[in-house]
Amino acid sequence: MIGTCREVVVITGASAGVGRATARAFARRGACIGLLARGQDGLEAARAEVESLGGSALVVPTDVADQRQVERAADAVEQAFGRIDIWINNAMATVFAPVSDTRPDEFRRATEVTYLGAVWGSMAALERMRKRNHGTIVQVSSALAYRAIPLQAAYCGAKHALRGFTTSLRSELTHDRSNVHVTMVHLPALNTPQFDWGRTHLAQQPQPVPPIFQPELAADAIYWAAHHHRRDLFVGMSSLKAVWANRIAPGVVDWYLARTGFKSQSRNAPVRPGRVDNLWRPVAGDHGARGSFSASAHDRSAQLWLTRNRDRVALVGAIVGALIWRRRRR
Repeated sequence: MIGTCREVVVITGASAGVGRATARAFARRGACIGLLARGQDGLEAARAEVESLGGSALVVPTDVADQRQVERAADAVEQAFGRIDIWINNAMATVFAPVSDTRPDEFRRATEVTYLGAVWGSMAALERMRKRNHGTIVQVSSALAYRAIPLQAAYCGAKHALRGFTTSLRSELTHDRSNVHVTMVHLPALNTPQFDWGRTHLAQQPQPVPPIFQPELAADAIYWAAHHHRRDLFVGMSSLKAVWANRIAPGVVDWYLARTGFKSQSRNAPVRPGRVDNLWRPVAGDHGARGSFSASAHDRSAQLWLTRNRDRVALVGAIVGALIWRRRRR
């Protein structure tokens, strides 16, 4: 199998949402993909999509909160495809609730999946990539790793922790003069099933804070980041606004989110009785990449295009500036 693999990729949280869209993005380029998630239904559907798009897939049911399961999954991918070139830590769990309404076991679970799951994935990837002195680890992060919002303390705390872990890891790899690269992709609000199956203690159904983007845009950003040595890649102008507003005036942002952050995360629909969530076990069925907000979601971002093409934009700007200067001189 190794001879037919253009590259070998591991994607955690691959059964739905951003992970599902990312699997499609790599499959279109002929990658061999280790699909890791808990839900068998979603994994099998992802495998069928990958193979129909020209890639090869290995389904490995895995709870990333369990370090031993992550190690076994890494071994299975290497045995099937011979190596691991790219490891994408995408799996996440969240709880929509004020801190006072979030139970200790819910905090622990969200942290173990979103933060420690990425740590275990990074360690499994490093164990194998260091031997070859080659590979890329992609941490799928969020603007919320820089600016936390109300009602998602468990998720925001985990993403802040992941950013700190990744910064430490980068320094160690630089010290070792390693050719293993680590990048972080910071995503905006996305139209994924997260808001239909995430644990919630709210009275109203949760929703992403607008503007909302389609998960395929995130997948394209992840694919690009995996092949370019960019330290951080921010997706969407809303992500940059959140980061810079928090740097310049964090107290003002606190006040603004206190006034708007509750309503902007709630739909005008009550939580359904008996609503099933995926905090402790997967929700049965295939849920695909997109959630319930396609009507209002954007599939393009001018900011992302400019970020990916900044060298080209800078060159054009320099040329235009030089022409203007010469014209004025004349």
